[in-house]
Amino acid sequence: MFKKSYKKSQAALEFLTTYAWAFLVIIIMMGALTYFGILKPSKIFPDRCNFGTEVHCVDYRIDATANTFSLRLKNSIGEPIIVDSITISSESATAYACSSAPTVTDWGSDETKDLAWSSCNSAATGFKKGDKGKVLVTMTYHLAKSSATYKHEVAGEVFSTIT
Repeated sequence: MFKKSYKKSQAALEFLTTYAWAFLVIIIMMGALTYFGILKPSKIFPDRCNFGTEVHCVDYRIDATANTFSLRLKNSIGEPIIVDSITISSESATAYACSSAPTVTDWGSDETKDLAWSSCNSAATGFKKGDKGKVLVTMTYHLAKSSATYKHEVAGEVFSTIT
């Protein structure tokens, strides 16, 4: 009676072991494809532009050929604001920076502004045409009816295919 139950246990263990080996081979193949660059997870993710509820991202572009970065943002606060500063950076070892930054002063309620940075260090950051890149944007502002003492900050990110 005991021998019969041992045979069933052994068959079940061999069955599960076969599936474990197959699963292990699949994991190794996926790792090898990713390592050699055939399977790039970043190319699967869609382009996106995320900001807080204060600012709506209408359009964006990272251009490695012209070394420019462009944003079209809409003031969704509901009141006119005065922008104190807009900074950009990246998560790479060499920070994404541009020599000329846009200046925005008065920004009316529901108004859309085009912002453009030029002379950016796209090559030093590792941004290549056709790849995906992430640019972090931080904007500091205060309400037009208030003073610069009462600053607010909104952070956003642009994850896009580099042109």
